[in-house]
Amino acid sequence: MNESACLMAFDPADLLVCLFNLWTRKEFEKLRVVAQRAFSDMQDPLGGLLHVLESSPGVLKGKTTSLGHFVLMEFVHWKQSHPQVSLEGKPPEQAQSLQLWALRLLADSQTSLVNPLMEIYQLESLDRGLLLGHVDKLLALGSYKEVALMSIKLKLQQDLDMERVCVPLILQNKLSLAESYVQGNGCLEQALVKLLDSWCAPDFSLAQLCRQFPDLSLSQHQTQCIHPKMLSKQVFRLMEHFNIDPALCPNSITKRKLDSLRFLMYKRFVEKGMSEQNWSDHIQATVGDSPELQVKLVELLVKYDGLSTAARWSLRYRVPRDRLPLGVWDTQQGLPPTQHGQSEGPSLSTDPWEPPASHQDKYYQLPVPKERVHFLHTQEELELCRQAVLQTGSLVGLDMEWRADFGTLPRQRVALIQLAVPGQVFLLDLCETRFAQHEHTVNFIKALFSDPNILKLGYGMSGDLKSLLATWPQFPAEQLKMVGVLDLLMVHQQMQRSSRGGASGSPRAVEVGEGSTEKGLSLLVQQVLGKPLDKIEQLSNWERRPLRNSQLRYAAIDAYCLLEVYLTLSQHPARFYLPADLHSIPSGQAGRYREEKKPKEKGKPVWHRGIPLDAPSQEGYGQQVTVHSDTSIAPQQLRVVCDNMLQGLGRYLRCLGIDVVVLEGSDDHRVAAEVARQEGRVIFTSGQPYQTLRSQVGEGRCLAVDSSEKARDQATRILQHFNIRLTPADIFSRCQACNGDEYMRLPSEDMARMLEERGFMKVQTEAEEGANWEKQHDPLSSLTPESNEGPEGRRYSPHCRWALVSDLDPQSLRFPSGAELQLQTVPLDLLHRVPEFFICTSCGKVFWEGSHFERVLTQFQNVMHIDKDTPVLQGDTKVAVKALDH
Repeated sequence: MNESACLMAFDPADLLVCLFNLWTRKEFEKLRVVAQRAFSDMQDPLGGLLHVLESSPGVLKGKTTSLGHFVLMEFVHWKQSHPQVSLEGKPPEQAQSLQLWALRLLADSQTSLVNPLMEIYQLESLDRGLLLGHVDKLLALGSYKEVALMSIKLKLQQDLDMERVCVPLILQNKLSLAESYVQGNGCLEQALVKLLDSWCAPDFSLAQLCRQFPDLSLSQHQTQCIHPKMLSKQVFRLMEHFNIDPALCPNSITKRKLDSLRFLMYKRFVEKGMSEQNWSDHIQATVGDSPELQVKLVELLVKYDGLSTAARWSLRYRVPRDRLPLGVWDTQQGLPPTQHGQSEGPSLSTDPWEPPASHQDKYYQLPVPKERVHFLHTQEELELCRQAVLQTGSLVGLDMEWRADFGTLPRQRVALIQLAVPGQVFLLDLCETRFAQHEHTVNFIKALFSDPNILKLGYGMSGDLKSLLATWPQFPAEQLKMVGVLDLLMVHQQMQRSSRGGASGSPRAVEVGEGSTEKGLSLLVQQVLGKPLDKIEQLSNWERRPLRNSQLRYAAIDAYCLLEVYLTLSQHPARFYLPADLHSIPSGQAGRYREEKKPKEKGKPVWHRGIPLDAPSQEGYGQQVTVHSDTSIAPQQLRVVCDNMLQGLGRYLRCLGIDVVVLEGSDDHRVAAEVARQEGRVIFTSGQPYQTLRSQVGEGRCLAVDSSEKARDQATRILQHFNIRLTPADIFSRCQACNGDEYMRLPSEDMARMLEERGFMKVQTEAEEGANWEKQHDPLSSLTPESNEGPEGRRYSPHCRWALVSDLDPQSLRFPSGAELQLQTVPLDLLHRVPEFFICTSCGKVFWEGSHFERVLTQFQNVMHIDKDTPVLQGDTKVAVKALDH
């Protein structure tokens, strides 16, 4: 039955047969026309749609590009021009009948169709009891993902058992969906975090948990994700994300403290980079009153420093004899009472202000006397600081200190703020709660940061600002305004790049002393002022009071050195390969907190959501210039690296013209971070590696992708996230095999000549016979007649670089890249049907016009932009570049 007869008779069965035949023949334009006309001719389009969806082969299962998916998407487009088609004009009984019918379809439909069906049939208005009954059926069928999506859309979470829905999702490595399920409900957020924390307990049994869900079949990768180490990372991330009290997660806190103890042992006894006093302070703060941690401390001390130290600390904490490692009890008996766990570090009374002479020759020294370093913890003292600092034209060195908690808390509150002006330093004690939270103190900090006439100098201010906002929660709500800030970290990076002739990458390390390597601010101070900083107090417990002289001196130096560095660089910028105006260097993270946005200058790199889009070097790392939401970018402006878990996504993005490096299955996840740093790419990853990779690259340069989604849906989300303006000319503008973006056009006559010269067409008759057979069996033979036109016909023209024919060596058939033209892959039967071939100059692969282009257009039609002024397809013919699979 032809299409017209089908529409005239409008028999549902005949319509379905017609649609299915068009779908299998890949006649998508005809399929679209038939579907649109059918909707218009239906007396009840809402009922007719459900009938077609229910009767479609495969019932909406399988790939995203199923017949049911295509029909439903066409109905969504059709309904936009027919807003009168809705349930509102129908009798209540008929409307509810359609809703129940749509609800039944949800049990069998794929995830991408859940939202459209719920919106079209207004399922949120359905009786709540009916909805919950349907949810119970879906849970019994094991459709946990569908339940979560429906519950989020219809706000059913309060009426459902959170664990019954979320536990299977987490076991199937769909934690992100579970997060979305509880998002916005404080009780559910807290319950989810406490649930994950309970799985970090020593007596947790994964096997016992899985027995509660016998229908779940878990892969080895999924079971590995349910591991205390992995789970504790998620707990800490969610604690911060949902603002959960750490006291509700004792198991994760204990595990993180155990990791901290191991780190402290390494720093003190292996690396020898921490003083005895600092180490002792952190040990006591980490262990606290936990008997389990006290026992573990003694065990670690036996391993790292021997029985004597372990015996002293075991006496300090009165560890029971039956829990002591072998030999510790006997060693205790030989210790004098004065050594029972006492610290061996210097006391406050013996801690001088002046450092040893050896340190004075080796490290940068504070050029102001002790009496000019002011420790402030009262409002009267703060007034002196205010008068000295809040002066028009002031130059202020700014630094902050907080206790290193080694990741045991999601947020770090500032314990000390250092403000240096020429000739003196002010240390603000924020551990004094009444002083820190006093209205005058808060207003002073706001006034300092918002005054454009005061230049604030810092180094790596992103971390300082995060801790500052955690210290004063009222700041984010009031939008802390920051102007007049210069981050010397950005100046340092520019200096390092310029001194190496503009090469990207990290600067060469400068060795000081016996093999130690300077970095960060200490390296900058050495390069500019001649000596590095003494960082022995860097990991101090800054919440301990009173502070030692060595701590006070260290804190004052960290702020004051910024003044001298800035003044030296300003006076001699050329000596350090810097521009005359240091303020012309991007100020990095601080820009994120500004209320006023600078207009984008022409010729400057375009940034979107903190990610550089057309500057591959590391110069842009850290800049956070916000672009308006209506600003779109071309696919060619995004450069990414896909982890080996997202190879399907990488192929899709490359298909859409995005520059993609796809890791091989054997590559370590850390390779993604290395590629991102070297080539200025954004990382797309999934699951547990996200936390690790995010910490290895600049902020905003690592994005987590939901691995539970199909690659096509992942690609669509990325296009929408970056507001990418995708046009038909972007499709296949990059080589699917090697990611190259340069092609050479070769007419079919020249291709035939090359094939004949190289012996690939020895027997013409055999080739013709093969061509006749191929024409009957090859799906490419279904091309429209227009696609078989000659070289003057209408052809696809992608957005890419074009190579000259002269670039191909006629003797070796090699391109300047060294790639050889792969003649052996060209099917001979195509020579009389394809007007020209496209050859990738990077790998030599051969492409030609085929039907795959239309399939990609159909898959991404919702995010496709058609620019009438751009000659994407010359004429009306929609032909494509089809890659050879081999």
